Amino acid sequence: MNQMMTMSPASDYDAIRAAIRYLSENGPDVADLSGFAQSMGMTERQLTDLFRRWCGLTPKSFAQAVALDHAKSLLRQKQSVLDTTYEVGLSSTSRLHDLFVAYEAMPPGVFRAGGAGLDMIWGTASSPFGTAVATATEYGLSGIGFADAETDVDTAFLDLANRWPNARFIRNDQHIAPLVAQAFDPQQWSADRPVRIVLIGTDFEVKVWETLLKIPMGSAATYQSVASHIGRPKASRAVGAAVGKNPISFVVPCHRVVGSTGALTGYHWGVPRKRAILGWEAGVISAAH
Repeated sequence: MNQMMTMSPASDYDAIRAAIRYLSENGPDVADLSGFAQSMGMTERQLTDLFRRWCGLTPKSFAQAVALDHAKSLLRQKQSVLDTTYEVGLSSTSRLHDLFVAYEAMPPGVFRAGGAGLDMIWGTASSPFGTAVATATEYGLSGIGFADAETDVDTAFLDLANRWPNARFIRNDQHIAPLVAQAFDPQQWSADRPVRIVLIGTDFEVKVWETLLKIPMGSAATYQSVASHIGRPKASRAVGAAVGKNPISFVVPCHRVVGSTGALTGYHWGVPRKRAILGWEAGVISAAH
């Protein structure tokens, strides 16, 4: 059997990261599929199989998806992007996965105390976007980050844990694994079994993160539209800072926030991973239709 056909999702993502690097350097059109495949050390068939296995799209369709042409189109409309995404979501035939996230905000006192007296479990698990590092309370997931060649597991964990310097963290990969598995498989999201998350931050940050949860898969919003939605139209920069501090990657979809022109902007876990998540979501939507 072809070696590529036996790769794990985590191994697939390693190859996808290299592919995204190629696309970033050569543009999204991918007219020379042969050259693209050769740069990856694959045949055209292997490269196409890799993308179809990982996200259900061809390399060209993936590249077009992460170009966010749909976002640029939305931004040319008079209606606010966020309002438009609501309409798209409500009228879409795809499953509204993002309606199946149950969340609650921790009391302000817990935030001010740095999580004092709070027990958190942490661990690692495989995800479609590399090794996921996650933290959880008894109420649900409280953090998701990523480890890779640039960010090792300990560094990714500390990035999440340093938000709560007074909490007690206990590593338990077996406890974390099923939580991460559900978080990265929208097919497992339902009203009866929602993904449970805990939002821990300032009141402003929590408002921003709650707004992000309302952006449907396959759509995009700008920092300005998010600011307007929470009643702070002049707070785009503060919104950007809050988006960057989102502790629960993927589930709270900060990757769906773009610049005012529709261009991809920074992402705490790297723009290549943001491109990967957007393209992967496009495959989920395509498969649902």
